[in-house]
Amino acid sequence: MNRYIKYFDIVYLMILGMALGLVLTLGAIVAPVVFHTDMISGADISHFQMGVVMTEIFRRASYVLNVVALIIIIRESYSYKLFDRDKIVIPSAATAVLMIFLFTLYYTKAIIEYQKLGESVLDDSRFQALHKASELDFMLLALSLAMLLARRLYLIMKG
Repeated sequence: MNRYIKYFDIVYLMILGMALGLVLTLGAIVAPVVFHTDMISGADISHFQMGVVMTEIFRRASYVLNVVALIIIIRESYSYKLFDRDKIVIPSAATAVLMIFLFTLYYTKAIIEYQKLGESVLDDSRFQALHKASELDFMLLALSLAMLLARRLYLIMKG
């Protein structure tokens, strides 16, 4: 049975790494390109349209992130049940799950609802505050995933 847990941990670490890669790619590569299409020759879309494109990308990524959150819950609950508890793993896992669900189930859905109001939403201070909070959430998600991955790697290497 212990052998299967090791294989699952390898898969778990790969999933955490892929999730971190997804979050970093979306935040550091995709968003800057989408929101600076004016630098691409021939691209002529409004800032609002750029936001709609980015929101759709985040909406699709939400499915993957929600599955990752469920995997984190299952893996870390199993460890907790076995009294395999760590002062860094538990808070970083809890933060990652919370940030995923906040982003996918609250921020993304709220931004989609605001976008239904049209381009004038860009001038709404509530929308701007919501968007800023979603960016902060995404940064905290990246940090918590990195901490969880690093700590799990350390614990596995430590034996």
